[in-house]
Amino acid sequence: MPTIALASDHAGFALKAALVADLVAAGHQVLDLGPDGEASVDYPDYGRALGEALAQGRASHGIAICGSGIGISIAVNRIAGARCALVTSGLMARLARQHNDANCIALGSRIIGSETARDCVAEFLNTPFDGGRHAARVAKLG
Repeated sequence: MPTIALASDHAGFALKAALVADLVAAGHQVLDLGPDGEASVDYPDYGRALGEALAQGRASHGIAICGSGIGISIAVNRIAGARCALVTSGLMARLARQHNDANCIALGSRIIGSETARDCVAEFLNTPFDGGRHAARVAKLG
């Protein structure tokens, strides 16, 4: 199974912990990049760590979580080789993989509930990239 890296800020810590537990229980290899608690931290630091883990090949998939999902997705996307899509539904997660070959999704812990987050993760991990007409477009992303 591929290694899945997760990172969050303090607002996303509880959701990250729940998703880590789910993934480990399902037999996935997990790289938890922190934080280790709910003390205030800066999302750009954790987004950068996640983007670097993807770019360096230490993980094939990433899950980034902050309060809205917006800030941490921006931080991840500043790293070349990381393609992070902010998703709020399983459909968005599926399309991020099918059409955009996203290797990371971002979730907003204050925007979606844990069941929707789990659906997003399942769709993200179980959907392949379609390639074809989408491959040339993804290549333009760098």
